[in-house]
Amino acid sequence: MRVDAGLISYLEELSALSLSEDEKLRLLGDLDEILQYMASLSGLDTQNIPAYSLVYDNMNAREDVATSSLDREKLLRNAPKSANGMFVAPRTV
Repeated sequence: MRVDAGLISYLEELSALSLSEDEKLRLLGDLDEILQYMASLSGLDTQNIPAYSLVYDNMNAREDVATSSLDREKLLRNAPKSANGMFVAPRTV
């Protein structure tokens, strides 16, 4: 894929951005460099590289065991405001 001014304009419109001419030129160069690098990776010989394994397949996770919790009253003592055993926070919506 070749990065040109048309692609930059399309991406600008698609992302609802308004880029200056300097930003467009810089983006054109950056995207072109990224795509060239990605294309160079396709030339690597990966024939003898083992398939990728997922991290969670090899994870030594602890047993999920219920334990006693922290004392609620003790935790709420430091809260600026609490009600019915819960923290009260300002409404955000």
